[in-house]
Amino acid sequence: MLLPLAWGSLLFPGLFGLCAWGLRRARPAWTHNDCVLISTRLVSSVQAVLATGSGIAIIRSCSHVITDRHWLAREYVWFLIPYMIYDSYAMYLCEWYRTRDQSSKHPLTIFRNFLSKNRLMITHHAVILFVLVPVAQLKQQHTLLYKVNGILTLTTFFSCRILLFPFMYWSYGQQQGLSLLQVPFHIPFYCNVANAFLIAPQIYWFSLLCKKAVRLFDAPPAKKDG
Repeated sequence: MLLPLAWGSLLFPGLFGLCAWGLRRARPAWTHNDCVLISTRLVSSVQAVLATGSGIAIIRSCSHVITDRHWLAREYVWFLIPYMIYDSYAMYLCEWYRTRDQSSKHPLTIFRNFLSKNRLMITHHAVILFVLVPVAQLKQQHTLLYKVNGILTLTTFFSCRILLFPFMYWSYGQQQGLSLLQVPFHIPFYCNVANAFLIAPQIYWFSLLCKKAVRLFDAPPAKKDG
């Protein structure tokens, strides 16, 4: 736990400072805002590469989608915490440099504008820090937070990955004056085939999530902890 946390705390702010310093030296004509903005994007790219590489390593090492566990999935959560904290500060720093030359902008006004413009991203960071991190730790399957997260996962997956397809058919039917059941017979055959190929894995993954949820709510605490 402490090692990935320490590495993340050193890596992301240190890399950001090094990039900003290097860009100022290499590109003296650039403004502070340009250097800070490019530096944040470079650090975000590094984080994206590390996250993708970790995901690939986990997928290649696990054969069972439900029961298999990988140490990297747990340790990377701790590595991610410093990045989320750093990135929130870096976004604010970009906003501050972008608007600091406007004399009418009070620091509190800048901060309020930052919160207003980045509501979705700040919420994303907050959810990862205060929901994902506690839920992702081992032996938390019996907690209420874990179960609530499971219900939300099922709901959002079903709504965004499965209901999306009948919604598309329904929307098309509304435009063409057709019922939902008539739509498949009034669109090209290859469209139905393509949609079938797309929805099939979604239904399979949803069934796996449902099986896991059933075991989670039915199994006794001792088994859920294991």
